Amino acid sequence: MRRLTVLGTGYLGVTHAACMAELGFEVLGMDVDAAKIATLTAGQVPFYEPDLQPLVAKHLDSGRLRFTTSYAEIAEFGDVHFTCVGTPQKRGDLAADLTQVDAVVAGLAPHLTQPCLVVGKSTVPVGTAERLAEYLRQHAPAGEAAELAWNPEFLREGFAVVDTLKPDRLVVGVRTANAEAILREVYVELIDAGTPFLVTDYPTAELVKAAANAFLATKISFINAMAEVCEAAGADVTALADALGHDPRIGRRFLNAGLGFGGGCLPKDIRAFMARAGELGASEALTFLREVDAINMRRRARTVELARAACGGTLLGRRIGVLGAAFKPNSDDVRDSPALSVAGQLQLQGGLVSVYDPKAMENAAALFPTLNYAGSATEACGRADLVLHLTEWPEFVAIDPAALGEVVANRVVLDARNALDAARWREAGWTYRSLGRP
Repeated sequence: MRRLTVLGTGYLGVTHAACMAELGFEVLGMDVDAAKIATLTAGQVPFYEPDLQPLVAKHLDSGRLRFTTSYAEIAEFGDVHFTCVGTPQKRGDLAADLTQVDAVVAGLAPHLTQPCLVVGKSTVPVGTAERLAEYLRQHAPAGEAAELAWNPEFLREGFAVVDTLKPDRLVVGVRTANAEAILREVYVELIDAGTPFLVTDYPTAELVKAAANAFLATKISFINAMAEVCEAAGADVTALADALGHDPRIGRRFLNAGLGFGGGCLPKDIRAFMARAGELGASEALTFLREVDAINMRRRARTVELARAACGGTLLGRRIGVLGAAFKPNSDDVRDSPALSVAGQLQLQGGLVSVYDPKAMENAAALFPTLNYAGSATEACGRADLVLHLTEWPEFVAIDPAALGEVVANRVVLDARNALDAARWREAGWTYRSLGRP
């Protein structure tokens, strides 16, 4: 059986390494951050993802998973090398920052003395794979025997383990039959289980992830645009979404109007897609994504407006309990989090904001240290003039509105995710408000 390496031990890298070990491979993970490697070697995952911590511990114990800081060790150990580093948005630009991608290929290439396959999994602008393949050809001692393939990831935070072990599709961009054969061998268990295996060229493989994210963002922003119309017309966007969802051409998934999308992937990926289209001379093809992005950002401003109105026209001195800081449930990720953005804006406008999140408190406090952080939902909402539901954790959806009503100053809730049972909250004496509903 082939031995695999994973370069980059962030969210994608640790998940991929642990899941490949679960499939029976010997896996060596690598990162230049020695502290991170020490943490992982000790069996600790430095972020929250359901089911991942026990999987890492299991395969550290089984011996199928190890970690290192050495490019030389990586090159000697494996014959299939997965690059799983981040591509954040450039400062002051829409484009993707490929510093980490370029650095990991540059660090690995001089050590590639034997035939191998380097497999990119990071989300990159179209054309990156072609450039990196040429770099490997010129700088790897193995020359053309050090091949490149592109195998984009389609992970959802909160479901990353199942999305890796039971993916809805596998896409590989390759140039040779040998590269395709190697990846079929790596993923044979998933293919045999019925996962579609789609073979493309480099540019198509790169575009699949960008196009998928752009389509998803468009669908989310579409229903949020309809929420704006519903508010103006006195209609109910949730009922509208239910009716639209029965159309098989549309479907109900991701038609939940609310605070909008965030996180470390979707916002920066659609912006990078726009930027790259402009570089290719196809900027007009993606101008609609600017409005998609704008609609998404307007949801945050609208939530603040509704909060101010619920507090009688001013936030100054008002106590506000905020439920949620992560950009989505089952994650501790606060990158570009709509919830944390709204909480920060409420504070800047004079609100006395107290935040609670089941998993994201530490990350939120590092990003917004001036906010107050509570140890529970009840504590966050104590003596509150207004409660905001900003991340749809099951804990918040299941909360007893009658019990919570005993600790607040005013029973007023703004459900920015349209996830609470409005009738139940109203029956408990709450004034219930939401985005896109009467």
